Amino acid sequence: MIELPRSTYYYQQQRSELKQQEDQKIIERLEQLAREFSRYGVRRMTAQLQHEGFVVNRKRVYRLMQEQKLLCKVKKRFVVTTNSEHPFERYPNLYENNIPLSLNQVWIADITYIRLRKGNAYLAVILDACSRKAIGWHLSRTPDASLSLSALEMAIATRQPQTGVIHHSDQGVQYACHAYTGLLKQHGFQISMSRKANPYDNAQAESFMATLKKEEVYLSDYRTFEEASRRLPRFIEDVYNRKRLHSSLGYLSPMAFELKQNQTPQPHLSLHI
Repeated sequence: MIELPRSTYYYQQQRSELKQQEDQKIIERLEQLAREFSRYGVRRMTAQLQHEGFVVNRKRVYRLMQEQKLLCKVKKRFVVTTNSEHPFERYPNLYENNIPLSLNQVWIADITYIRLRKGNAYLAVILDACSRKAIGWHLSRTPDASLSLSALEMAIATRQPQTGVIHHSDQGVQYACHAYTGLLKQHGFQISMSRKANPYDNAQAESFMATLKKEEVYLSDYRTFEEASRRLPRFIEDVYNRKRLHSSLGYLSPMAFELKQNQTPQPHLSLHI
């Protein structure tokens, strides 16, 4: 039998107690993050903790999340909301998911429905394809052209883009109608549209809508349109744009990524997904 010095025994005991204390601090922060970002998985949790100064790796975070039953289970949904049966002109796909390396090169537009206790509301959103930031949005009781136009007007007012930006959307009537395409042409946009009934041509918009539904809409169960009107902009701006980490952005939020982009100008090149 090997006898260890008493000092070694106490050192190991103290080290074990210190590790338990560290685990408890990590668990407390994980629980806070899980309440705010209920769909965060192990990778995003690990990145967030590392940003905050915790010394953790993915294996440790997984173990603690598993012990505390914080691992999320994601349910996938797909709902077709596009009405492309209309007489308006359709435009070719100029984007094809080639991710730009600079801001204000490609804007992506999409519309989704928001389920209420009684009926639905409709949300139009415009993203910058480089940063994934939501730069324009509008919520309406009806999915008409004014819905998409209001989101576009917000994005233009916010970004003041130069001419030549690619505006990519599906072939829905809200994006193909004369009022919408006329506003795009007035501001010098290049108009791009996905192939008919092909959501993969607008993958970034689909990803944003899935995140919005899983992390806000499905968890909130809005009773009224007014409640959705209060909560959705708060989630988009304060949570999604400012706080939510994106693996495709090197685990930065869209706003942090844009700040980094502005500090380090990038060439006008693109990478394919």
